Parts: sequence; structure tokens; C-alpha cells
Amino acid sequence: MAREDRRPQRRQEENDGFIKKLIQVNRVTKVVKGGRNMRFAALVVVGDGKGRVGVGSGKANEVPEAIEKATAQAKRSLIAVPMMNSTIPHEVLGKFGKGVVYMMPASEGTGVIAGGPVRAVMEAAGIKDITTKSHGTSNPINCVKAVIAGLSELKTAEQVAALRGKTVEEIVG
Repeated sequence: MAREDRRPQRRQEENDGFIKKLIQVNRVTKVVKGGRNMRFAALVVVGDGKGRVGVGSGKANEVPEAIEKATAQAKRSLIAVPMMNSTIPHEVLGKFGKGVVYMMPASEGTGVIAGGPVRAVMEAAGIKDITTKSHGTSNPINCVKAVIAGLSELKTAEQVAALRGKTVEEIVG
């Protein structure tokens, strides 16, 4: 008898081509007249590994429900990240609250040099070579939202040239 046959059947996940990464599950409590109401908050990053990434948070009475809500919100909030080969086109500073993340392009083969929450966003987006430094807070929610804010500010040389009414050669130098 095969080992897989003895395992309990798990719910089949729909394979929609997205990379889903759970960043944090937090137990939150609301104190009411009758006592404490326990709920769970989940933070999830979703990406396709080809330059699209989104983040979502969800709350529910059970952890799996919270993760499902967060995943659905992340899929709705996908942004396109401009990339040059396997890195970002230029340096960028992402800010959210007291969270500040500095992202710098890296040469091919460097890998993802980033902390936990930032690393998850980069891997979900498909960025393979980048150097990051997180300043301010180490709160995963603020770090992830700062990274998303920074990635949404990125522009390729073609986009900058179109905005300025110049050619790419004039911009790049």
C-alpha cells in the first residue's frame, strides 16, 4: 500500500498559476461585555512570478478562512512590476507608515538579498536579483506595504522617455 493512500484527503487547491505566500497570521482579540472575542488576521502575498504581485489581509474566526480572504484580496490588488531581465530597472525607496524599504538593482546571479517579508514579495513577483534594506519598523504589514508602494513607483526607460517626450537614448545616455 502506498504511503499517499494512508494520508487524509486534503482539499484540492485550485491551480491558477499564482504563487501564494503566507507572511503572517496574527491572533487578535476584541474585549466585549461578555468576554474576549478571538479572531485571526492573515497577511498573504500573491504573484505570478512574471512581474505581477499583490498583497492582501483578511480577518476571520478561523485561520483557513482568514487566509482565503487575504488571498482573494491580494488577487484583486495585483500590480505590474517593470523588470529588466531578472532585476528592477532602478533604485527606489518605498514608504508606508514608519516602514521604509530601499530597493537596489543587482547584477545577475546575486540572488534576493532581503529580509523575511520583503523576500516573500520579491519571490512572488519573480524578481531574482535584488538588494534591499529595510529601515524604520520591522512590522511585516508595514514592510510589505512599503515594498508594494516602492514597486508601484518603478518605471522603465521607455516609460520615462514617453513621459518626457524624448528618445530612450537621450534618457539612458
